Amino acid sequence: MGATTGTDEHDRLARLVAGAGSVVALTGAGISVPSGIPDFRSPETGLWANVDPMTIAHVDVWRADPVRFWAYYGERFARLGGVEPNDAHRALVELERRGHLGAVLTQNIDGLHERAGSSDVVELHGSIAGCHCPACGAREPLKTVLRLIADAEDGVPRCAVCAGVLKPDVVLFGDMLPVDAEYRSRSLAGSCDLLLCIGSSLQVWPVAGLPERTLEAGGDVAIVTASTTPYDDAATVRLGGDVVAELQGLVAALDRLAG
Repeated sequence: MGATTGTDEHDRLARLVAGAGSVVALTGAGISVPSGIPDFRSPETGLWANVDPMTIAHVDVWRADPVRFWAYYGERFARLGGVEPNDAHRALVELERRGHLGAVLTQNIDGLHERAGSSDVVELHGSIAGCHCPACGAREPLKTVLRLIADAEDGVPRCAVCAGVLKPDVVLFGDMLPVDAEYRSRSLAGSCDLLLCIGSSLQVWPVAGLPERTLEAGGDVAIVTASTTPYDDAATVRLGGDVVAELQGLVAALDRLAG
């Protein structure tokens, strides 16, 4: 889809947001693309465009071939640790500041919502903020993990307590979602008046089922993403332009509505 023209749909979304008793945002990789982070499935540029994630990002690869696993994740963590929030993240912070946004549910592991200033973020797929040792429970922050990777001859960060291979605090292929995060996301999606889905194709389960919970409970779903989604026809408002421009357009429309 091309960029949104005019402001009618922004105004319509602004009325939805302003009239809702509770608004929850659900964000995917698309909201972080303006920060320089590739999405997953775009042809040629997506993270999985030229590699099978099952061969590098699966929990079984972490177990069986930690050198291969950490050769990928070490580089990715170093890159993600240096990115900054963009104006789409900041637009959600502004919605929260104005009392229009209660929580952010995110599929992203980059931590940019928190760094931008969002106060209630549910990280459904975990975070790059650190790693843990499944063997003894020890934890290390990202800065320490990157140093351990650099110092290790094989590039594998190991626990300082028991020498076990560290596992990132992210949901790998083959992992279950964190129980608390999944429960809270289902609760928020099922009780909000408006679920604002941003930068997600809404095709990865179980997160893809959250809009259905909102719809079944009588709430509205609004979608702001360039890719098609299974909920496009069910969405009350559908915006398909640049995510920064669309969210800034929503903030501007709320300004007009406030008069």
